[in-house]
Amino acid sequence: MSSEEVGTIARNFSIVDYIVLGSLLVISSGIGIYHACTGGKQSTTKEFLLADRNMNAFPVAMSLVASFISAITFLGTPAENYIHGCMYWLFGFSYIAVGIVTIRVYMPVFFKMNITSAYEYLEIRFSRSVRISGMLTFTLMMVIYMGIVIYAPALALSAVSSLHLWGCVLSLGLVCTFYTTIGGMKAVLWTDVFQVTIMFIGFFAMIIGAAIRVGGFGKGWQIAKEGGRIDFWDFRPDPTIRHTFWSVVVGGTFTWLAVYGVNQSQVQRYLTCGTPENARKALILASIGMVLVVCAACLTGIMMYAFYADCDPLKAGMIQTSDQLVPFLVMELFGNIPGLPGLLVSSCFSAALSTVSSGLNSLAAVTAEDIVKPIWPNMQEKRYTLITKMLAAAYGCIAIFMAFVASVVGDVLQV
Repeated sequence: MSSEEVGTIARNFSIVDYIVLGSLLVISSGIGIYHACTGGKQSTTKEFLLADRNMNAFPVAMSLVASFISAITFLGTPAENYIHGCMYWLFGFSYIAVGIVTIRVYMPVFFKMNITSAYEYLEIRFSRSVRISGMLTFTLMMVIYMGIVIYAPALALSAVSSLHLWGCVLSLGLVCTFYTTIGGMKAVLWTDVFQVTIMFIGFFAMIIGAAIRVGGFGKGWQIAKEGGRIDFWDFRPDPTIRHTFWSVVVGGTFTWLAVYGVNQSQVQRYLTCGTPENARKALILASIGMVLVVCAACLTGIMMYAFYADCDPLKAGMIQTSDQLVPFLVMELFGNIPGLPGLLVSSCFSAALSTVSSGLNSLAAVTAEDIVKPIWPNMQEKRYTLITKMLAAAYGCIAIFMAFVASVVGDVLQV
């Protein structure tokens, strides 16, 4: 494909696509406005941070899945399978193990303590200094992570459209900060339900579209197999190998257990269920959803490899990094269908919004509970809630700044 043809693909992102993409941001903001004006109107920290602890298991499960499907997953996992094969698929086993251990070991402890910040446990078990250390470690990790999550879809959109990279960063960051700050946890959960639906549509559209173009799913699988991309079982103990059964299944279990077992953004979600029974249902559904996500992402990578088997756009210099493979595929498959590229790029935006919104809410929670409340224990509820909202907004601004920092690092999945 010539450079002129590549430019044509990028220009095919039409006004209809921009309208579709804009609609995602408008609807997400609308959900935030709705929850800011209904119910208790986010006037208490219990409602703002924990949705009054009366959420149904379904939206909580979808939110747990949505925060798992970050833009890094949406862009990086298919590219990982495209380049290195489908060993990454084995993470599905680790997600099942993580769900079981979290339900049996971690979740009962947090419910019994009736806490808001997961790091309250550290003070009870050890000391206040350990609690603050845990909270600061989480804060540093999340701030850096959110910057990468905002930057990744902005990079994707700038690769296939005429929109400026940093305009996309600001749009994503400001919209997410807006609906999270005014709508609280309820807005986070229900926007996640909407956004995870868009994400799955994006994955399935790419799988089906690429499979049709290569002559069917079976043909695409065969091409990937001949190219050495279908290799599930590698039991070598060598830690220098990129992916083996041990690093993916065993290592992946411990990696994701740190997220779903004790990470504030996830713990805070299942605490919104109010009862251990509802929380267990939510986590079981979320575990199933995460397995479906990794299957969809890996299949996307396999079909993408089959589609580009005779002409690798990365090696041909059509794109600069592997993170641009997914948006490039979207435009090549659907660039001539007005609205569809916009919907699929919206999938990537949805992945970023869901992850960042949960991060902002959880950062506000731990800062308020672990820092502000111990210093001013007798603060009025109204003022305390206002400070919590201001913290969410401040962290949103910091995340946007960190997106600029993320621009100087390498591929998003590796980071």
